[in-house]
Amino acid sequence: MNPDDVAQYLQDNPAFFDDYADVLARIQLPHPHGGHAIGLADRQVLNLREKHRALEAKLAELLQFGEENDAISEKMHRLGLALLAASSRDALLWALNFNLREDFAIPHVATRLWGMRPRELDAGAEVYGEVSDELKHYAASLAQPYCGANNNAESARWFGEAAAQVRSAAYIPLRESVAAAGSGACVGMLALGSEDAARFYAEMGTLYLTRLGELASAGLTRFV
Repeated sequence: MNPDDVAQYLQDNPAFFDDYADVLARIQLPHPHGGHAIGLADRQVLNLREKHRALEAKLAELLQFGEENDAISEKMHRLGLALLAASSRDALLWALNFNLREDFAIPHVATRLWGMRPRELDAGAEVYGEVSDELKHYAASLAQPYCGANNNAESARWFGEAAAQVRSAAYIPLRESVAAAGSGACVGMLALGSEDAARFYAEMGTLYLTRLGELASAGLTRFV
């Protein structure tokens, strides 16, 4: 008889320890953390306590994620209201930059538009600065926002004098239509930068960044 046979027998005969209660009382198991041997019942209590602690830790983690998501959703709501209230493209770009810097604590924000014709009232000529065809194709090819190292020399320059200090970045394509994910011609790109290398990393979730791009795109196309 091997251990698997013993285990199977006990599973098939749950009344075994009712018939041999003295055997159950005599079973001694090593303490999971070393030291003296303990009874089976004590070992089960320790196992239950460890499972309880693991569940408490998991619950605390889920609650933390929930609170963080609630906070982000609240910020996205405020941003959406600010973009809706904008009466011009200039006002919208100002509201976008202000909310990202002040509410989301993103220190460096840059926007480039190449598919929207500038108007005389539009200020901030850097928004319509020259962008290479290669970078336009790259932005159009993004199925979701890019997150990672700030290693694109051209887009890195968008951050101006701070470019050398930006260690992580997120690049979000801006499109004419956001009726469906990734739809519409790419008309620009929103760049977010941080000195913290872990702020935007390759494996991070991009759901809220995608929604940010959709909000900005919908707001900008109001003034085309």
